[in-house]
Amino acid sequence: MGETDSGSITVLGLDPGSRRTGWGVVHEASGKLSLVAAGVVATDAKTDLCVRLGRIFTELAKLIHEHRPAEAAVENVFVSQNIMSALKLGQARGAAIAACAHLGLPVSSYEPSLVKKSLVGGGRAEKGQVAFMVGRMLNVRLDDLKLGLDATDALAVAICHLNQRRLTRLTRQAGLAQ
Repeated sequence: MGETDSGSITVLGLDPGSRRTGWGVVHEASGKLSLVAAGVVATDAKTDLCVRLGRIFTELAKLIHEHRPAEAAVENVFVSQNIMSALKLGQARGAAIAACAHLGLPVSSYEPSLVKKSLVGGGRAEKGQVAFMVGRMLNVRLDDLKLGLDATDALAVAICHLNQRRLTRLTRQAGLAQ
């Protein structure tokens, strides 16, 4: 799918985690968003972290080959009080970014608060609110798809990226960009 001359584009959104990495592919054509596919790369917490990171890389590489997005967007690491969890999350994020870079996809990163603000209007929105807006923006009933919050978060990252691309393009056209 990728990007076409008509201005349509397909984007892979990623919500990395060492146990569950959410992914979502969204296509935009003439400002209309559509869901291509979404899911989760799940790993066993009892398995060695190196093996889990390899699985994340491999599975995302397969998804990129299958869906042919033109760009990828990944959520930045949310730093919590548990430093070990933050390190594992950062490593999972690195595996996801490496899979994209390995296959030549440009990758953009977004803070969780910007993703939430882009979809819901506030940077402290609950995951359920984000999922609700993802369903509305993609015109799908997420309950019917049973995607789970990791996948809907990844779709939110893809939508945020598409919104930011559109804003940048419009700003340039208006001569407001520096």
